[in-house]
Amino acid sequence: MPDYATRDAATGRRLKLMVGGLVIVLAAGFLTVRFVRWHHDRALADQAARDAAAPIPVEVVTAQAGQTARPLTLPGQTAAWNESTIYARVQGYVASWSVDIGDSVQKGQVLATIDTPELDADLAAAKAKLRAGQADVNRRQAEADFAETTYSRWRDSPKGVVSDQEREDKKAQDVGAQATLEAAKAQVAVYQAEVDRLTSFQRFKQVTAPYGGTITERRIDIGDLSTSTTPFFRIAKADPIRVFVEVPQSAAADLMKTGGAVDIIAEGKHFAGKTTRTSGAIDSHARTFRAEIDLPNPNLALPPGLYVEAAFQLGDRGAVQVPASAMLFRPDGPHVAMIDPQRKVRFAAVTIARDEGSLIEIGGGVQAGDKVVLNISNQVADGDTVRITAIDGKRQP
Repeated sequence: MPDYATRDAATGRRLKLMVGGLVIVLAAGFLTVRFVRWHHDRALADQAARDAAAPIPVEVVTAQAGQTARPLTLPGQTAAWNESTIYARVQGYVASWSVDIGDSVQKGQVLATIDTPELDADLAAAKAKLRAGQADVNRRQAEADFAETTYSRWRDSPKGVVSDQEREDKKAQDVGAQATLEAAKAQVAVYQAEVDRLTSFQRFKQVTAPYGGTITERRIDIGDLSTSTTPFFRIAKADPIRVFVEVPQSAAADLMKTGGAVDIIAEGKHFAGKTTRTSGAIDSHARTFRAEIDLPNPNLALPPGLYVEAAFQLGDRGAVQVPASAMLFRPDGPHVAMIDPQRKVRFAAVTIARDEGSLIEIGGGVQAGDKVVLNISNQVADGDTVRITAIDGKRQP
């Protein structure tokens, strides 16, 4: 009979040995993984420490002196030297008009005529009142002369012939007649003033040009009712022509003064001019000021309302230029990071003279030739030593 007990015992011993070996293998593998990981972490820590101790790499550029003169081109718009809306001064109806849009007119030229039946009737009535008033003056004059003559006779009569009471009565009649005459004359003056007023309005029956220019609008036709608020025409004088330009405040130091040369560009044509006048103050909302350039325009090559470009030249203010990426904006103002000969960082406060987008003109704090850092990391502090990787775009060893 097989010895099953002995065989089972041998099998159990083999299983124990296998399990024990497996445990030893797993333990050895675990210790190996832990050792490798510890070694890797230690290497990473050492590398991090070396990286922290190493100078931070930076790219620098050289600050350049600003150009002696820089162009500045701004949009502008032409405007007429004079531009007016012509209204009627009298009430009536448009009888005729003699000019249309685009017509050139001279000062005093008749543009339209107005029928004024009400004004004509008022003038006729005023003249009739004036004639009646003059007739009344003549009557009062005769009465005053008679009263004066009568009083003279009674005044010079011997005493006893007329009584004192009768003499005083004739005197009062004389004074009253003279007063009535003066009142009649004053009324005639009122009638004459009314006639003169209405007569002066008669000349407004013809609508005339206030100055020589071009008719740009006609707003009436025959038969239209005319009142003092009715616009008839719009007229513009375009020789010379004005050019208005809104200049940013950053150019105020250069362009606020008058007399500077300006090149006006319109439809590919160039017109040389000078700044004639400026507003002399900055608009607090737009932060701009207005500059005006007057140009001769004998051929009307520049019509009013035309979009143009105005090219100015900005002078040298001793500024230096740095890329916009070199700027740092801190609570206490703009700064740049500069590199000294020992490759240490120094932060300097600066003033911005002009912002041109990719380039910034610095008015103070940086000198031409200084090395400034681009896109500096916020980990760099004042006095830190850095490693320069490129200067003005050239890689450094």
